[in-house]
Amino acid sequence: MVIRPFRSLTNLRSMLRAVPRRIYQRELLLLLAPAALSVTLLLNATQPAYRTLIERESNWQANGYQSLVQDVQAYYLALQDPTRTAESQEEAYQRAVDSSLRAQNFTQLPAVEAEGDMRLLDVQAALAAHSPDGARQALNAALRLNSQALQYARVVETDTRAALLALQRALLITAFLTALFSMLLTVRALVMWRAERERRTRRETRQRQALSLANHELRRPLQRLLLATDLLRTAPGERQGELLDLIDDSVMQLSQRADLTRLHDLYLDVTLRVQHVDLGVLVRSLSQPRVSITTPPTPLFWPVDAHRVQQLIENLLENALKYTTGRVDVTLYELDGHPEVSVRDYGEGIRESLHEQLFLPYERGPRGLAEGQGLGLSLVRRYARAHGGDVTLRNAQGGGLIATLILGQPSLLLTERARTD
Repeated sequence: MVIRPFRSLTNLRSMLRAVPRRIYQRELLLLLAPAALSVTLLLNATQPAYRTLIERESNWQANGYQSLVQDVQAYYLALQDPTRTAESQEEAYQRAVDSSLRAQNFTQLPAVEAEGDMRLLDVQAALAAHSPDGARQALNAALRLNSQALQYARVVETDTRAALLALQRALLITAFLTALFSMLLTVRALVMWRAERERRTRRETRQRQALSLANHELRRPLQRLLLATDLLRTAPGERQGELLDLIDDSVMQLSQRADLTRLHDLYLDVTLRVQHVDLGVLVRSLSQPRVSITTPPTPLFWPVDAHRVQQLIENLLENALKYTTGRVDVTLYELDGHPEVSVRDYGEGIRESLHEQLFLPYERGPRGLAEGQGLGLSLVRRYARAHGGDVTLRNAQGGGLIATLILGQPSLLLTERARTD
């Protein structure tokens, strides 16, 4: 129970070390992007609201100005009341003066005075007269200053509501954008996961296809090898050399086709080992019962991968023999400056609409005399196109099918020499 988390953490660390530094940094930045976006948006969007709510004292009230009005009014009434003694009138006067001089009661004074033309100094100057007219003027000034304070309080309240709404919108927008960005990152992760899964599936499919093609191509030399070893046991002395040559050739083909480290180069991403070969010798080496071979009287040299071309023609021969019990004609000739090999059987032929379909993997003809995997023709076309040519099928006059191999110039990008340079 204790080891499993440790192993998971170790595996995670190993996976992270395997990730290239550039990709690791990019993914880390994308991971931190939602948080950075949220902080940036909040800082930029909330500054106006912050200044309104904090710097302008959103809970500001005009209590100090109202107290000034009450104290000045009390002083004015004391002067108007004949029953009040001089001492009580002086006491009311001192309270009014003290109230006008108490700075802590007049917060936001510049903003309040900016709402009109009345100033606190006007109240103080009127009180300084210490007379009934001065008291009346001080009361009027205090009332007007208080009115300005109430008006400023309404402005502060309006601005505070606007700031709170702006803050609310900023939070909602930030939450929306952060959620959207996080959702996009999640979608991106899902897409990357799906792409990785599909890439892995394609890789596994290609590996299975390469193994299937290898199995298909190894079967033929193995059969020849088994047949040759069986015949060798009872063959007379003059034939043993011929059978040993056949065994050597089969073993060489097995070594060429069974290199598990090069399955992709052999069967999928075809890599060629090109050399100038006499195609006549190569074609004649494929002679067997039921196969009639015709080649030019003079050597026909051409740059090819001999082993791949041999596999290619063997597959065409195997398909031809599969669809007929009669003979198969193989003809090598040169046409328009390019060598061509035609393989003709005398069977029933194949409907023309199916010709191209037969080159797809796992597609088989409708009436084979022997079972097959449907891989031979797909490999034939891949090899032919790697050599700059192609393979075509057409029905022959009088019955049968003709498969024509056209050889061109092999692509330098597919030759082993070009890849190693």
